[in-house]
Amino acid sequence: MTDTAGTPSGADRPDGEAPGAPGPGPGASAAGGRARQRRKRWLRRTAWGTAVFVLAAGGTGWAVYEKLNGNITKDMETAEELKRYEKERPAPSVQGAQNILLIGSDTRAGEGNSKYGRDSGTARSDTTILLHLAADRQSATAVSLPRDLMVDVPSCHKPDGTSTKPVFTMFNSAFEAGGAACTIRTVEKLTDIRIDHHVVVDFGGFTKMVDALGGVDLCLAEPIDDPEAHVKLEAGRQRLNGEQALGYVRARKSVGSGSDTQRMDRQQQFLGAVVSKLQSNDVLLNPMKLYPVLEAATSSLTTDPGLGSLRGLYELVRSMRDIPTERVQFLTVPRTAYAYDANRDQLVEPAAEHLFAELRRDAPVTVAPRSDEDEADEGATHPPSTFRGNTAADDGCG
Repeated sequence: MTDTAGTPSGADRPDGEAPGAPGPGPGASAAGGRARQRRKRWLRRTAWGTAVFVLAAGGTGWAVYEKLNGNITKDMETAEELKRYEKERPAPSVQGAQNILLIGSDTRAGEGNSKYGRDSGTARSDTTILLHLAADRQSATAVSLPRDLMVDVPSCHKPDGTSTKPVFTMFNSAFEAGGAACTIRTVEKLTDIRIDHHVVVDFGGFTKMVDALGGVDLCLAEPIDDPEAHVKLEAGRQRLNGEQALGYVRARKSVGSGSDTQRMDRQQQFLGAVVSKLQSNDVLLNPMKLYPVLEAATSSLTTDPGLGSLRGLYELVRSMRDIPTERVQFLTVPRTAYAYDANRDQLVEPAAEHLFAELRRDAPVTVAPRSDEDEADEGATHPPSTFRGNTAADDGCG
């Protein structure tokens, strides 16, 4: 459309110019067109580049996730075995609370374990800890169960298909008799607490995870020199690598009084240091730090199907992220020397049952600082709901 003078009207002029406004010359129009084309090409390239980047990142992320997820060994046999005894198991935990059994196996089979001794073809639970996570995730209580504690071990199925007979014996023999399933049923029978999840780790897996964390910082009140545990450490503050940490938590006969109680104390101190490191270094929020930890953990652990995924493990650890270190508590079940054998343990009652009842109710549990006088009789001298122990905020050197 043109006006009477043959000049383009405002509706047809570039940029809606008013009638009579001077239009651009031919050279300017061509240059503007080339600029617009360049902008379009740049936008298209940027869009494609962004899309390729997102797809590549997504593909890599998925591949990493699948790799880590596939590393985890799911303990399907234990899950099936526990189903057989569902009717005799305790009632489910308080809604939102979780009870997780952490089992350290002393097996010499498997990668990296032969250097810790000859493979006898059997394995016992070298360390067992009942971890209770409060429903509000404002506290966590880890209870060590002595391996020499005299308990009732139920009839359990063995790997060869046969069954054991019920027996009153040392606690750690349950794992030898029927693996994690037998250990879980023994703990449930002892405490009347339902175990929601379990995790099993061997010596090699333990060292791998500590090294993935870059070591763990501890303060040793006294030096340790234990050839049997393959560890020699100076007193004071230091960073322990995987092998040193394993020796530290296993050392017994050449340290202090040589008691298993003191060994459990060191295990609890070490776990407290791990919790402190995970929280202070923001490992969970730093992909560069998180990946090697997840890679080591997933390739080292055997878990129940409920935790047998990267998502399950991450959600478990993340749920503990905001618990204050002073509310992450460690204690040993109230115990004393067994009446018929001073080298064995028995529960101190009613203190032990009171502890188990508090955990069943998801009630607060308080720990009191350790003292030398406590070792002979755990929990008997403290008031109800207060037990001998420490927290993740405590320093090993006082």
